[in-house]
Amino acid sequence: MSTYRKLGKTTDARMAMLRQQVTDLLDNGRMETTITRAKEIGPLAEKMITLGKNKSLANYRSALSFITREDVAKKLFDEIAPSYAERNGGYTRIYRLGPRRGDAAEMAVIELVK
Repeated sequence: MSTYRKLGKTTDARMAMLRQQVTDLLDNGRMETTITRAKEIGPLAEKMITLGKNKSLANYRSALSFITREDVAKKLFDEIAPSYAERNGGYTRIYRLGPRRGDAAEMAVIELVK
């Protein structure tokens, strides 16, 4: 049994979508998406923030290999990660919003904890 959700996509399409959504979450601070996608985005975003807490060239390159925009990676290392320096995990929060009108998919907001 798999430990992650396939989200009805091939591996390449799923990873491209998750990379883009993590980038958008780190750029904007919050995002509205389905509950299953939010549960997949959370651990990936937390891993990027953990990489950003230790400012090294290797960690920057690792984050940049996952994050799709260089300005967001710079923002991660300069602004976002230092604000979580004393916090040991739990950087994201998920709120349920209820069903979406079109297809009744469960919607959620995922945001970075202040």
